[in-house]
Amino acid sequence: MASEAGLRERKKQRTYQAVSEAAIALFLERGFDKVSVAEVAAAAGISKPTLFRYFPTKEDLVLHRFADHADEAARVVAAGRAEGVAPLAALHAHFRQGLDRRDPVTGLCDNPHVHAYYRLLYGTPSLVARLYAYQERSEEALAAELGEGLAARLAAGQIIAVRRILAEDNWRRIAAGESVEALYTEAAQAADRAFEQLGAGLGAEFGAGDR
Repeated sequence: MASEAGLRERKKQRTYQAVSEAAIALFLERGFDKVSVAEVAAAAGISKPTLFRYFPTKEDLVLHRFADHADEAARVVAAGRAEGVAPLAALHAHFRQGLDRRDPVTGLCDNPHVHAYYRLLYGTPSLVARLYAYQERSEEALAAELGEGLAARLAAGQIIAVRRILAEDNWRRIAAGESVEALYTEAAQAADRAFEQLGAGLGAEFGAGDR
């Protein structure tokens, strides 16, 4: 039974990926607002009702790529604690490692397909609005990992906002013509300053520690 459940889950994930990729290709070609959900379903070879079982809204077809990252910060904190690393220190190290890998999530990536995707995302108001719903999920997951009460929620909100602003700044500068290699050092320094400021503001409870 466990094996069958695993197969079903993998098939479901493949369907998510295939439908999302088909949708994004159409949106990039013609624009988000000029492609209907029915056209996406036809391109993916599924019915419109089936599509909506996977993606509740048209915007989710694009933002599916963020779904895997919704609880990323929470997972980083949990893994860090297991190794005796303070929450902010773990998150700081994780972001810096992302810069080193040129991870698209950090904005420090010059892959043309990634930039086309981000132009679609930030150039479509309804997608930007929907993106904030995904970020709220990230905040909730991180707050639950950090602890209980308002302090944890405030800390989570600040941390998620800092990660988003750092990534957006990197992406916009590269989109404006700066190279990844030329920007790397400055991006790393900006991340260091941002997490230092977070540590000073949030205090010992969430601790910066050693990176």
